[in-house]
Amino acid sequence: MGKGIARIKAAVTVAPREQGSMKKRLTAEDRSQLLDLLGQRFARHVERHRGLDWALVRAKLEDNEDALMSLAAMEASGGEPDVIGRDGGTGPILFCDCSEQTPPGRRSLCYDAAALASRRANKPASSALAMAAAMGVDLLDEAQYRALQALGEFDTKTSSWLQTPTEVRERGGALFGDRRYDRVFIYHNGAESYYAVRGFRGLLKV
Repeated sequence: MGKGIARIKAAVTVAPREQGSMKKRLTAEDRSQLLDLLGQRFARHVERHRGLDWALVRAKLEDNEDALMSLAAMEASGGEPDVIGRDGGTGPILFCDCSEQTPPGRRSLCYDAAALASRRANKPASSALAMAAAMGVDLLDEAQYRALQALGEFDTKTSSWLQTPTEVRERGGALFGDRRYDRVFIYHNGAESYYAVRGFRGLLKV
């Protein structure tokens, strides 16, 4: 499995400053390795997607190159994506980063492009929204983050930026969440802030 992850990391490069992109495409072997890895994770964590069958999920992925590229980018940056249900119970299949801590390849990011531009010094490499767009995923919103936390214990030592309501962002803030003392907390920070223990979790609809 280690070689499979290494191949996936080598196969995809996220360009965080430019929307659009993973620079390479997946080979047939990369696709097979990724699907096998996702299938094994799906089988290990049935509590996240009760009532869903991997054969259905795999069939939806096999002919969806964009979704596979997004999942490869999630995997390559340490997100450990897995199925967490269906949108509205019967809609698109939902994949989410299910790494125990916020994905290590997506940390030290401010919230969005405007926040990044506002920093005159010590700029981070990119923003959470820009990197998410390059990967083809969305940030979790508060409700989705709480739903994820109902499936396990996540961000016990880290935190994750969340989609922020316009009325909060217009005042300069952005939301993030974490789990401490066996409780889920939603906080706010200046959108231009960034920390080594804060990243973001992506949501992909297939």
